[in-house]
Amino acid sequence: MNASGPAAEPSTLLLTLSGQDRPGVTSAVFDSLSRAGVEVVDIEQIVLRGRLILGVLVTAPREWKRLRDDVTATAEALGMQVEVERGTGDNRARRAGRAHVTVIGTPLKASAFSAVAGRIADSGANIDRIERMARYPVTAIDLHVSGADPDRLRTVLAAEAARQSVDIAVQPAGLLRRGLRLIVMDVDSTLIQGEVIEMLAAEAGCEREVAEVTSRAMHGELDFEQSLHERVALLDGLDAAALDRVYDAIELTPGARTLVRTLRRLGYRFALVSGGFSQITDRLADDLGIHYSRANELEIVDGRLTGRIVGDVVDRAGKATALRHFADQVGVATEAVVAIGDGANDLDMLNAAGLGIAYNAKPVVQDAADTAVNVPYLDTILYLLGITREEIEAADAAAGYTTPAPPV
Repeated sequence: MNASGPAAEPSTLLLTLSGQDRPGVTSAVFDSLSRAGVEVVDIEQIVLRGRLILGVLVTAPREWKRLRDDVTATAEALGMQVEVERGTGDNRARRAGRAHVTVIGTPLKASAFSAVAGRIADSGANIDRIERMARYPVTAIDLHVSGADPDRLRTVLAAEAARQSVDIAVQPAGLLRRGLRLIVMDVDSTLIQGEVIEMLAAEAGCEREVAEVTSRAMHGELDFEQSLHERVALLDGLDAAALDRVYDAIELTPGARTLVRTLRRLGYRFALVSGGFSQITDRLADDLGIHYSRANELEIVDGRLTGRIVGDVVDRAGKATALRHFADQVGVATEAVVAIGDGANDLDMLNAAGLGIAYNAKPVVQDAADTAVNVPYLDTILYLLGITREEIEAADAAAGYTTPAPPV
């Protein structure tokens, strides 16, 4: 079969236009292309600081030099530059092993990004596309990568993230990222700042004793259930009104309301799963519009805490069980669940989810989770889900919310 037969690759032209962006540039270029009767094969366009780069791949007409000259004249009239390259075929299909690699830095230094790109190349993968997700209060960049196993890439990039002091999330590309998902969050030191039991201990005058039990638990001398019972016992006799005072003193993690508000607009469901206390978490759920909540219940008799827990303790295993229960209620697979936590008792929950995020977590949790976020903004997680800062702010503005102005 000769080159003109049906199996021959089609001749194409790649036009790359660059220059100062302005309204009508794309329209003018395509007006030139329309006169040649070509077909559009692919388009990419990006604008950086008012500079436009437009790449168009079209089928090459018989008189392709005439089209080149026409497009060149159009570009010159616009005060722009254009390169025209003749070749054959469409863009090659992206290879298997597609993933989203989200890099977050405060700031994101060029040296760190260079190191990340180098590790991706070392893995035999290719960066097909780069998109900015946010420029403040963190810089978040999403890389579309192909040609590497996401699990292997995650391991390689986790080590580089630690060396460069940036956060890196690796997620397999696919429809799941855009579908209905369930967000399951820990509460203490995740959704809120601080630990409720320590705040209650301050009310009861036993902060030091509670801290000692917590330390023993952190050093592996006590499991979570045993340590919880010992700490709660120290609250025996505390006036139940202290729960109201503690609730009023709670400070949400920056970005918590934005995270919930934004994802609720997209139909996501939320659940709080806490080793803390339902008297606090249920009120938080009501306040934030969170659909489900599970935590330990403090026993209260005659208006005072008894120092006991009612029912089964929500421990490490209990958190994972709650996650699966809420996933069943929502009607999604665990692969569609995003779990967020910071402590060792969150590990089973993080592992049960399709995406487990260690949020400002202990090293052992960061090592075990799918990804780690170490910035003090909970809404940073939105960037891992493919949502840009511009989209968040536009939705907030339409709903009447105000957001702080970006730095100049």
